[in-house]
Amino acid sequence: MAFPQRLFNRLTADADRLACPEDEEPMIPFPQISPEIFTIQLFGMELALRWYALAYLVGLLIGWWIVTALMRRPALWGDAPPMRPQQVEELLTWIILGVVLGGRLGFVLFYEPAYYLANPSQIPVLWKGGMSFHGGFLGVVLASWWFCRRHGINLLRLSDALAVATPIGLGLGRIANFINAELWGRPTDAPWGVIFPGVAAQDCPGVEGLCARHPSQLYEAGLEGVLLALVLFALVRAGGLRRPGQALGIFLMGYGLSRFVVEFFRQADAQFITPDNPLGHVLGGPVWGITMGQLLSLPMVLVGLVFLIRARRRPAVASQIAA
Repeated sequence: MAFPQRLFNRLTADADRLACPEDEEPMIPFPQISPEIFTIQLFGMELALRWYALAYLVGLLIGWWIVTALMRRPALWGDAPPMRPQQVEELLTWIILGVVLGGRLGFVLFYEPAYYLANPSQIPVLWKGGMSFHGGFLGVVLASWWFCRRHGINLLRLSDALAVATPIGLGLGRIANFINAELWGRPTDAPWGVIFPGVAAQDCPGVEGLCARHPSQLYEAGLEGVLLALVLFALVRAGGLRRPGQALGIFLMGYGLSRFVVEFFRQADAQFITPDNPLGHVLGGPVWGITMGQLLSLPMVLVGLVFLIRARRRPAVASQIAA
């Protein structure tokens, strides 16, 4: 095994020049972490395990464990759980397909349709990056719907379980985005601003010298990962699964609001930024408007609110099983 020296050396070189003189604003150098955990040579090919791939894998396994644990606790549901614990493994296969296919197609359609229309052979090239949460979410919805229809499972109640299991994986994915030095935020003079490496990250009009940016990946990890997970775990402990659709509604609203807020600090995708539209708004003007991430998150908030209101208006499932 060989550590990815080329990229690590680049990051090390960047870090060596990031010390801030005393007369400059405080900045945080980007940590010396390689996006690749290790590489191996196999049949003349170099294969690498990246933190981003590991985040997906661990997030899915943790989600599988959480859903299985919920299915083994009938008292949390008030009556029988929506599915048997043994069925969760098969569901995981469909979820993985939904995440990968939906996430990739969502990125292609929502963010760079013109490029992929001209270069369709690049659509399956996943190892170069390019995944959309909103596309992955739609992929999971379709995969879950098919699975439930095939096995006669209540989709709404299963969705509640998936909602509880998802935030930890989201948080891990955002941490991996930070390690990859991608999806960084807008320039800032805040003391926690991070000096991300690379020409694109250091291209900050009007900024002289090194450019610090909001670590927006960590903002998202904290909001849609840690905070949302704690809220949903507390909901489960309080008997929230006895109201079908309640956990799903809170997840949709929580993610949508978190993403909407963080978008004010996150750098918009390059294809939406022009000299006349430096903030990358897709609706509104160059100063006041909304980004693509905000546009895609608003329907999640509204749909989540509908699910939450409907769940609160229905009587909770009476507990028939002792805890």
